[in-house]
Amino acid sequence: MDNDDVIHTLNKLIDTCKDGEYGFRTSAEHVKSEHLRSVLLERAESCRHGAVELQAAVVQRGGKPDKHSGAPGTLHRGWVSLKGMLTGDKDQAALNECERGEDAALARYRDALKQDLPSDIAEIVHRQYEGVKRNHDQIRSLRDARRATT
Repeated sequence: MDNDDVIHTLNKLIDTCKDGEYGFRTSAEHVKSEHLRSVLLERAESCRHGAVELQAAVVQRGGKPDKHSGAPGTLHRGWVSLKGMLTGDKDQAALNECERGEDAALARYRDALKQDLPSDIAEIVHRQYEGVKRNHDQIRSLRDARRATT
């Protein structure tokens, strides 16, 4: 895998992190539960840190980190905003949408891990993938618990 391909892969993951940060923050604005708001803001901050780490890796490899996310992320952000305004149970809707976003993030990280990345980059991507899995599992657990009480 050449350096340009590595940078391209990292930039796709940066977009994924930025989309996750935006999705979690936007969802946090719409929920009623203070506990859920706190969890979503923590997840947003985790995504922000992930993007910063990946941006540093791009710069270290002589590349330019993407500043904006791509079309899929734009669509996801629009859906998060629209869904938050239209649904009756905003907490459940936010959890459903956050889990959907984390499903997409897991797929992007899995795709990246299938590539022949340099070992230092593969280590970062694998560690962040584990964090995305934890985010996903936590959101799914909260969603299921919320669903069980309604």
